[in-house]
Amino acid sequence: MKAMTARERLFAALEGRSTDRVPIWLLFPWHPAPYYVDVRQHPAYRPIHELAQQYCITLNRRHLWAPLYRSDVEFTRADSADPTACHSLVWPGGRHEWRQGCRMLEEDSDLEKVAGVPIETDEAVLLPALERAAEIVRREREEFPLDAGAMMLDLGEPIGHIYHSAKLESLSIWSVTHPALVEQMLENLMRRLRIIYRFALENDLADVYFFVGSELAAPPFVGLETFERWIMPYASELIELVRSYGKKTIQHFHGHIREILPGFRGMGPDALHTIEAPPVGNCTWTEAYQELGDNMTLIGNVQYDDFRSMSENAMRKAVREVLAECAGRRLILSPSAGPYDESPPATLIENYRIFIDEAWKHGAWELR
Repeated sequence: MKAMTARERLFAALEGRSTDRVPIWLLFPWHPAPYYVDVRQHPAYRPIHELAQQYCITLNRRHLWAPLYRSDVEFTRADSADPTACHSLVWPGGRHEWRQGCRMLEEDSDLEKVAGVPIETDEAVLLPALERAAEIVRREREEFPLDAGAMMLDLGEPIGHIYHSAKLESLSIWSVTHPALVEQMLENLMRRLRIIYRFALENDLADVYFFVGSELAAPPFVGLETFERWIMPYASELIELVRSYGKKTIQHFHGHIREILPGFRGMGPDALHTIEAPPVGNCTWTEAYQELGDNMTLIGNVQYDDFRSMSENAMRKAVREVLAECAGRRLILSPSAGPYDESPPATLIENYRIFIDEAWKHGAWELR
């Protein structure tokens, strides 16, 4: 087969077409992202970034900022060394305060109050803010070498704001005791997200969309029925919307995925990252392919902690084992997580090099 560019290899893999070799994705973005090290500037990562431009695909993961709350909602963050100082949220008809170091939503009464905070869904407010954010993404797209891969937007799912605002034990309990209030919040948040996704799609800001909500409300944290109510309808709608514009979708999930694979099959993304076998997860590649068939590209998986600790021989063996189990199937090879170590151990950096080298040597195959 003729040698492909990274971009050609990426889209062939996402579409279930044969590639000249298995795409390798390190989860390195091109532009700085708040959750990752800036690999283009960091002296330890820079050699791996340069190596990745020769052998790997790059998905330049970006975000679009837009107001969350309506303009008549006032959010004040405590700026004090006093641990008893409070953040506050004030809106017409309500007020909520919580101490520094605590979550906005911890008690039942917190949820009952905050469920009524007005979410911004006025296009006259959202669209100008999105246009300002889009100008940044457009500049980044001009700077990004598209042959390296694709621009990728991470715009969120309704569960994200609730998950990051809540005490997790409380959210788990509320899935049983207060599901209607949580679902009211999800519906309000989804109305805002529909506007954001449509804006991004109509303005052709990215070729790939990354979804990270499914792992935030899944077993064993909440029951399977809750996953089916809080995640599946919203993800399914957004995936279908993205697909209607000819763009690609990747869903991300860490943890015990085997029980909910039918849910991912129903949601129908182009790809799923990441499949984690025991002891970290509960699903082998073989089990995932048996459930999903050849309708979805699987992405993964060598655990990030293994990059930090494995010997060269162990890393090479780990790569070959993934390639052997997935031979001839839809696969993008990747670590389980992106580059978040600000002071990376030498072993981590060396294992990135070994990972690329071993995958390039042994990753050429035709789809079955």
